[in-house]
Amino acid sequence: MTVMSFDAALPVIFMALMGISMLIYVVSDGYDLGVGMLMHRATAKEKDMLVASIGPFWDANETWLVLGIGVLLIAFPKAHGVVLQALYLPVALMLIGLVLRGVAFDFRVKARETHKATWDRLFFAGSVLTSVSQGWMLGRYVSGFGEGWNYPLFAAAIAAALPMAYVLMGACWLVMKTEGELQDKAIGWARIAWPPVVAGMILISMATPWISATVRDRWFALPEIIALMTIPLSTAAALYTVRAMLNTQIVRGPLCWLPFALMIGVFLFGFLGLAYSIYPYVVIDQLTIWQAASAPESLKFILVGVCISVPAIAAYTIYSYRVFRGKTGELKYA
Repeated sequence: MTVMSFDAALPVIFMALMGISMLIYVVSDGYDLGVGMLMHRATAKEKDMLVASIGPFWDANETWLVLGIGVLLIAFPKAHGVVLQALYLPVALMLIGLVLRGVAFDFRVKARETHKATWDRLFFAGSVLTSVSQGWMLGRYVSGFGEGWNYPLFAAAIAAALPMAYVLMGACWLVMKTEGELQDKAIGWARIAWPPVVAGMILISMATPWISATVRDRWFALPEIIALMTIPLSTAAALYTVRAMLNTQIVRGPLCWLPFALMIGVFLFGFLGLAYSIYPYVVIDQLTIWQAASAPESLKFILVGVCISVPAIAAYTIYSYRVFRGKTGELKYA
């Protein structure tokens, strides 16, 4: 058995770091994007509670997106050029959405009551635009930026499904963070979001092997398919448990956190499936991680910075979630 040298392992380390960063971003910013997309369903007072539930966390959540893109830029410059060239427009739209969210989030604090509804609508619009753009980018990336009518159709399907998954995640977050009437509403919102999420995941799971021969060969080869079946089965079990719990009083008590935790599991299983499908590529069927990586000397230098910055980001994130754990209180500004 050949042991991989440290120089050869460096691109794998950075690919894993980039993947983990993007997973943390999708999970953490996914729920607050979902909360943003639920703003139009809440009353004026409830909107303040929705904002308060994500206020202490959302800046920290987006740090992981910056880290993931930064790793792509400096560790895999060839892939960075290919990806951004193919996704220039949706990346620009995502950034516009993020800016809209940030501006609306801050301006609604000082806005007059007559203008506050406008900023709430902009926060909702920014959340939708960001989520749809991310779904489109994911669809194009998974399909290897292929050309033909079926590739944009596949990307459009994910662009529709990902926002619904974020909404379900956001509703489960609100179940965990709120009480009383708003918690009851959040349970109802989660029930509404659950069927399209399940339908979207089934259709996309069926379409992905059709759209990519590489993915099809990976998933339907024996004996690998036997072990890989644990991923869709675990995902199905987690989604079923979420729906079953929404019909019980359990989510209104001490286990109110469990649906949100199960949704994190759903995203984790999806990440594991995606990682298996594309490895060892950075851009599927185009660039492997070794072809796209910077020189080993550069990666070693970058690794020093990563060993300092990543623990700091992780510590800040964990600290913020620890300090602001528990149910959300009334929104107040000093």
